[in-house]
Amino acid sequence: MSTARIRVLVVDDQRMLRESFAVLLGVQPDIEVAGEAGDGDEAVRMAADLRPDVVLMDVRMPVLDGLAATRRILARTPEVRVLMLTTFDEDEYVHEAIRAGARGFLLKDSSAHQLADAVRTTMSGGAVLAPSVTRRLLDDFSQRPAPPGAPAGRLSVLTAQEVRVLGLVARGMSNAEIAVHLRVAEQTVKTHVSRILMKLDLRDRTQAAVLAYETGLVVPGR
Repeated sequence: MSTARIRVLVVDDQRMLRESFAVLLGVQPDIEVAGEAGDGDEAVRMAADLRPDVVLMDVRMPVLDGLAATRRILARTPEVRVLMLTTFDEDEYVHEAIRAGARGFLLKDSSAHQLADAVRTTMSGGAVLAPSVTRRLLDDFSQRPAPPGAPAGRLSVLTAQEVRVLGLVARGMSNAEIAVHLRVAEQTVKTHVSRILMKLDLRDRTQAAVLAYETGLVVPGR
């Protein structure tokens, strides 16, 4: 029995790049390129019509940029997963993109293998952050003073164990690693993560990690 392929909408204002991404993804046996868009406005319309599983979204585009397009797409079709395309010089957009609901950032010079794996990871509910983007994100948070009282306010809905799990998620640990660290079953960790996302109204582990840094629960470098 054949498995349904992951349907991807490729969005980039540079035609050569857009078509290259489409070709690289199109040869994957489990991925189907549902369409291509050259700007954010076109991407919003096509996402509504095609209902892709994943949108590979450029950040800087004419008419409507990738951040605004991401917000509009997710407002209409929240089940769609958006993976942002970026260059190193555009890493400053990462925080706002995650806020907008993007599942992660991928560098435009990534290999075909990395591109396909990022789409698969995003589809499976995971988050993708290129190493340089992660460094920029942590550097950004390290320069911000933690808002006074924020952890007690935003995180007060969590149990003590859920707060521990959130801190470990923010440090990049997998469920299996957290289970070993806390000496509990991996399924227990999965349950905690699900409850954390639900209680804090977050989309995924990436947003959970960002919140942990924003509230001062986790401090970069410590």
